[in-house]
Amino acid sequence: MSRISLVVWDVGGVLLSNGWDRAARSAAAARFGLDAAELERRHSLVEEEFETDRLSRDGYLDATVFYTPRSFSREEFWQFMRERSVAYASAIALAQALKDRGSYAMVALNNESRELNDYRIRTFGLRKLFDGMFSSCYTGRRKPTPGAYRLALDVTQHAPEETLFLDDRPENVQAAARLGLHTLMVHDQGRLREELARRGVRSG
Repeated sequence: MSRISLVVWDVGGVLLSNGWDRAARSAAAARFGLDAAELERRHSLVEEEFETDRLSRDGYLDATVFYTPRSFSREEFWQFMRERSVAYASAIALAQALKDRGSYAMVALNNESRELNDYRIRTFGLRKLFDGMFSSCYTGRRKPTPGAYRLALDVTQHAPEETLFLDDRPENVQAAARLGLHTLMVHDQGRLREELARRGVRSG
């Protein structure tokens, strides 16, 4: 196995909980008395535009929730969206240890809307972990499309065979593997240190 010099991290499901996924939308429907199936249908129509910054937060809320008068405010709903995010402390501590060691370039590659992405970076101190943030809202490219991975490799000037990609979604891991990246499918943050060490990536 080639020596790993670049570690590419997914955020939601690896370092943090997923931000605005199906479970979060289902919880929102229950909390605010929405039709869950209709919310999901409307979300699917604008998801790509929202996560590639072609649709603003207000535009998204107009399309999915506030297309009709509601008894709650946009700010209440946005606050609920933000509160779905929690940190996986052990994974963040491990990423920080790898960053501090200085042996690996570290970047994030995630699908997220701009306002939620920026909130998560600020709130959980993610900027200090990474040399670059290849969020879909900045790049206009979403995993698992090949261009999302290739952009991160091109900008960092790393070859696939010296790159390790971590994600919790099979389709994203499979797409990275097809491009020749080493991959780690994250199931359990508690075993992440061990799984990284098996691939030659050590924090100490």
